[in-house]
Amino acid sequence: MKRTLLAALLLASAAAPAMAQEGPPALTKDPGQVKAGRYRLDTAHGKITWSLSHLGYSTYYGQFTDVSGELALDPKAPAESRLSVRIGTASVNALNDKLDAHLKAPDFLSVEAHPEATFVSSSVEPTSPTTARVNGTLTLRGVAKPVSFDATFNQAGPHPVDKLYTVGFDGWAVIKRSEFGVNAFLPVLGDEVALRLEGEFKAVE
Repeated sequence: MKRTLLAALLLASAAAPAMAQEGPPALTKDPGQVKAGRYRLDTAHGKITWSLSHLGYSTYYGQFTDVSGELALDPKAPAESRLSVRIGTASVNALNDKLDAHLKAPDFLSVEAHPEATFVSSSVEPTSPTTARVNGTLTLRGVAKPVSFDATFNQAGPHPVDKLYTVGFDGWAVIKRSEFGVNAFLPVLGDEVALRLEGEFKAVE
């Protein structure tokens, strides 16, 4: 009887590490270890920062803060991943009330006529183990044009605050506002608009 009990204890001790490994996925910076599935952008941590030349004297910065998005992610076949994003144009913010009002007017974003901009990906081209070029269509002020941006995978795993499985990316793109009908004050006000993209996506169960 004692030998049987001892054998059972030894088997349980040997199985314990294997059982522990089956717990929640650990934090990883290896995109190949990311959990596949559907994700939704955390709107509190999804922002688009824009910048352009201001008359050649400085680079002016602002943000869009009303951004939502859906991501279908397959780390085993990253080229099959898909992204769709909606931007509320009225959320444009340059930290100046007068300028914000002008940016929302017909000279620029014309937010009453075009309250949303969208980006829908058409393909994803991996460029390194942790980077990819995301190609798709940006629709702004009712004009749809092909746009690509470069994305970098940061990390994935259970978020330390809400415990939800989270995947984080940075992104960069440059667009020409004139291509979307935003022609005010060209050429003294820059045509090229640099976009810095930040996104934390939560797994959708």
